[in-house]
Amino acid sequence: MHGPVLSSTRADRLDALRGAAIVWMVGFHFCFDLNHFGWIKQDFYRDPVWTWQRVVIVTLFVFCAGGGQALALQAGQSARRFWRRWLQVAGCALLVSAGSWWMFPRGWISFGILHGMAVMLLLLRLGLARWPAWALLLLAAAALVAPQLGGHPFFDSRWTNWLGLVTHKPVTEDYAPVLPWLGVMLFGFVFTRSQPERWSGRLPPGARGLALLGRWPLSIYMLHQPVLLGLLGLLTVL
Repeated sequence: MHGPVLSSTRADRLDALRGAAIVWMVGFHFCFDLNHFGWIKQDFYRDPVWTWQRVVIVTLFVFCAGGGQALALQAGQSARRFWRRWLQVAGCALLVSAGSWWMFPRGWISFGILHGMAVMLLLLRLGLARWPAWALLLLAAAALVAPQLGGHPFFDSRWTNWLGLVTHKPVTEDYAPVLPWLGVMLFGFVFTRSQPERWSGRLPPGARGLALLGRWPLSIYMLHQPVLLGLLGLLTVL
């Protein structure tokens, strides 16, 4: 049994968790942009203070995406609605690649978080969602461990590093390969499919704003950096 079916694909607590990730992400990128314009001096690529923040932020987003798919399937989301949303994610991933190539030609984003989401959602929706919980948990654990066991030079190119079995992290502004992140998405999916009621219930007043933000993750993701970069660039010129 997969647990009770919720009456709606909206789950305020899940939205609030995603909203918290959005706030953290915007704050992180604001600091990154301050560094880009020379207002602060930080090593966002090697300093654990920043690298681990990114890991936690991406973990929250991917976990919530897995949970969201579990709720959508239990609520009977149509294939048409899934594909419409998937095309939005995939289209935005292409825009991110194009925009990053213009701004960071050397480290443009060929497989960032949106690219990873698009591929992992396909794997989940088109097959893995039918697997029993024990099999998904085994696969999730294997996905998390696989990159730590070693990579192969074949996977170091931009055409193959999407899997995650690289020998070194590629030079890019964002990188979210299928391995290990598929494991995080599967954990979110299994947790929510078995206990969907965990995400229902009233929110404290302070968390309602987070839930509202959490309903617009893609829009905020696509718009916040152009806004931040534009404002900081203008201030730098002035």
